[in-house]
Amino acid sequence: MKMRWAGCWALLLAGMGCATQSCLAEEPVEIIASQVAEIHAPTGVVTLPLDISLDWSKPLPNVTRAVIVLHGKGRDVDGYYRGLQRAAHEAGKASADSILIAPQFLNETDVAAHGMPREIVRWRTGVWEAGVPATGPAPVSAYEVLDALLLRLADRTNFPNLKDIVLAGHSGGGQAVQRYAVVGTAAAQVAQRGIHLRFVVANPSSYLYFNDERPEPHDNACRGWDRWRYGTRGAPAYVKTSKAHGWDEMESDYARADLIYLIGGEDTDPQQKDLDVTCAGEAEGPTRLARAQNYVAYLKARHPADWAQRMWLVKGVGHQGAKMVESPCGVKALFATGICKDE
Repeated sequence: MKMRWAGCWALLLAGMGCATQSCLAEEPVEIIASQVAEIHAPTGVVTLPLDISLDWSKPLPNVTRAVIVLHGKGRDVDGYYRGLQRAAHEAGKASADSILIAPQFLNETDVAAHGMPREIVRWRTGVWEAGVPATGPAPVSAYEVLDALLLRLADRTNFPNLKDIVLAGHSGGGQAVQRYAVVGTAAAQVAQRGIHLRFVVANPSSYLYFNDERPEPHDNACRGWDRWRYGTRGAPAYVKTSKAHGWDEMESDYARADLIYLIGGEDTDPQQKDLDVTCAGEAEGPTRLARAQNYVAYLKARHPADWAQRMWLVKGVGHQGAKMVESPCGVKALFATGICKDE
């Protein structure tokens, strides 16, 4: 049964990493995911709330595709999961043998408000998507959580016939997927087990750049524009301890990855309440649409020979997670049912 909360709670001040107009004042999330999974990571064992369509504690030989969708800053796992279910319905036969997963990355306010067990993993407000350590019960990075989810799906004992995994995220979740696609360690192990991995990055506020080049002017007074999450300097512990190659190699691997930038054609409000309005964010462009277009142009110019990524425009949709997921282009991206006409 889903846990619901109604009432007034004091707002927590955000810790390091706050990059939007509203992340200093977040109320507890209303709905907690209906199930949990135990995550075994190098930095500890934690419990993660999630919604999932099948019982994956036993072998699932009929499953050939897994789709994971990460929520945005609001942690509305219920809305994203229902959007994913509707997308699967629209996909028809293409989703018949799929398992659907929506993990929830909670903050300290959520856990306190719902009186949740100490084993539930949580982060300071606005930082989980950057891969920084959790505040409790162990310093687990959200990227370690993604490693664990991918490797559990790649376990041939329970998923002997899995062929494809799609890791998608919108807004804050899109930020997490974009960075994880660069630095995540599980992708190579998934590929070694004969499973194809696709990333879907939808409407993030910012992107990881690999050098000092930016599309918009900035000066020395702009603090952090060249540091993680915008640049490679000062990367979190997960990156420092897990990357097997240098940044040049990771960038090349990233450019060749099966990755779709799924961007709302109406995500063009420079004052949207969850948009990163720091000078580091503004250096990437004035709106999410502009930032996506700038980043794709930047990366294609750096990789003219090995570019394999795509950008799909979702017409008529702004910064709306469920609508992005269940749009015709979203369905095609998640369930490989065709090519988006706006590619």
